[in-house]
Amino acid sequence: MECTVKWTGGEGMTFLAETGSGHVVAMDGAPEGGGRNLAPRPMEMMLLGAGGCAAYDVVVILRKSGQEIRGCEARLVAERAPTDPKVFTRIHFQFTVRGRGMKPNLVERAIKLSHDKYCSASAMLAKTAELSLGWELIED
Repeated sequence: MECTVKWTGGEGMTFLAETGSGHVVAMDGAPEGGGRNLAPRPMEMMLLGAGGCAAYDVVVILRKSGQEIRGCEARLVAERAPTDPKVFTRIHFQFTVRGRGMKPNLVERAIKLSHDKYCSASAMLAKTAELSLGWELIED
C-alpha cells in the first residue's frame, strides 16, 4: 500500500493525497494554522479511516451471517491529548445498524469481531486511545 501527499503551494495549507489505487483526496488545515478550511484535517482523515474500516467489517460479517442488513452507520467521537503529539486518547464508536429481522446477538458479535480481530485501523489507534463501542439496531 502506498500514497503520495503533495502540498498545493501558495499561502495555504492544502494537500492533495493520491492513493496507490489512484484516488485523490484533499486535506486542509484550520485557518489558525494557515489553512483555508477547504477540506478535512489529516487527523479527521485518520478517524474517517477507522470508522470506514469498522463499518466495512460489520457489513461483511453480517452479510456472511445471513442477516438482511440495509444500513450501517458508524459515528466516532474522539478526544485528543492536549499537548504535542496530540494523539487520540479516547474514541467512541457508535454504530446504527438497520435491517429486517436481524438478530441483535449477531449485530453485537459483528461489532466485537471488527473491534477485537479485523479492523486494522482500530488496532493501531488502540495503541494510544481507549476505544469504546455502542450500538443500536433499527428494524427497517
